[in-house]
Amino acid sequence: MTFSLKRMTTGVAVTAAAALALVGCADTSGGDGGSSSGGGSDSGELSITLLPKNLGNPYFDASRIGGEAAAEALGASFEEVGPTEATPDGQVSYINTAAQQQRSALVVSANDPNAICDALNEASDAGVKIVTFDSDTNADCRDLFINQVDAAGIAKVEGDLIAEQIGEEGQVAILSASANATNQNTWNEAFEAYVADTYPDIEIVDTVYGDDDDQTSFDKTAALLQTYPDLKGIVSPTTVGIAAAARYISDSDAKGEVSVTGLGTPNQMREYVEDGTVEAFALWNPEDLGALATYAAAALAEGDITGAEGDTFEAGELGEFTVGADGIVLLGDPFVFDADNIDDFDF
Repeated sequence: MTFSLKRMTTGVAVTAAAALALVGCADTSGGDGGSSSGGGSDSGELSITLLPKNLGNPYFDASRIGGEAAAEALGASFEEVGPTEATPDGQVSYINTAAQQQRSALVVSANDPNAICDALNEASDAGVKIVTFDSDTNADCRDLFINQVDAAGIAKVEGDLIAEQIGEEGQVAILSASANATNQNTWNEAFEAYVADTYPDIEIVDTVYGDDDDQTSFDKTAALLQTYPDLKGIVSPTTVGIAAAARYISDSDAKGEVSVTGLGTPNQMREYVEDGTVEAFALWNPEDLGALATYAAAALAEGDITGAEGDTFEAGELGEFTVGADGIVLLGDPFVFDADNIDDFDF
């Protein structure tokens, strides 16, 4: 299989020390959603707030690094706020605070497509531009959605990876994030359809939800192996889930018998690739995703684009992007990581 490295170049050489230093910047405040580094757009300053599904998630840590770099290049103020658990209710207070502070733009990965729409619409009415990334809301709740890859691309890379690893036959289970995560559900449906059409001897026996929590995902992996003793593979389209599944498998009798693949970051998965638990997995560069979302938010806030289909904008070293149908901007294709290339990446 050949997968493009397009748009995978920005920020992959981030050092561990820099990453750790930036992780310390994450806001862990509670219900008021505020950040001491705030600053509203009423002063004329371009101000962007990043609201991930939850703080402390390595995937979103990388997205923040990309967003901060883009904001610095733009001369914009930047903050990250968010809940510690990936729940839609936990995001609402932070959206409200962004509106109260009159931030120029809010970049959010939605924990639910509907639950935060009222708050987002109120923020939009207050003049805040709304950009979703990673996980979308309903289209009428935002101005743009920065999509890391389309569902067909995810389905193909996951399906081909697990098929190659289990010899194109056997039982496979999906370990997903939360049951309401828009992107996860879309990807899982596309994966199931692709496997059914392409690999008829693979049976998808179950989909379980680890809620993007390490221990819950670890426990769900254990339960899958107990429930399905003939299980040949676990596909996890979430960075928390794939790492937890690999951690469980690596120290169990299932190592070498049950394949684990899906979407993960190189730094999370390196030890499991090196010890043979995981043969290969895929992802895009989440730093690039955070950077692109920030550039898009700035272009909206400054009036360079409206979010209409056909609008174009520049995203620094990532190049020029075009807004597609339904206000969607596509980052690019996923990339496969394995033992031959994983040490070339640091995120």
